[in-house]
Amino acid sequence: MHRGQFRMKIYEKENFGGQSHEMMEDCDNVMDRYRMNECQSCNVMDGHWLMYEQPQFRGKMMYMRPGEYRNFMDMGMSSQRFMSMRRITDSC
Repeated sequence: MHRGQFRMKIYEKENFGGQSHEMMEDCDNVMDRYRMNECQSCNVMDGHWLMYEQPQFRGKMMYMRPGEYRNFMDMGMSSQRFMSMRRITDSC
């Protein structure tokens, strides 16, 4: 279990394009919080995360560990965007 800092940078478009935001906390709705229509790529710098296709942590989810994720479709996701993200902590 990861016990340190959580940090991830999300991008509106694939290949780290469009607007971006650095996250350190859970986000239940990317559109409401960051005014981004979608998240199509990310760079997980610290911690482990779950990313969900729909707001409010619903729909299909994907486990993300530290690394660069340029295109979610290349990872076998039927949808190439995520709308909410949650840190994996002891309380999940």
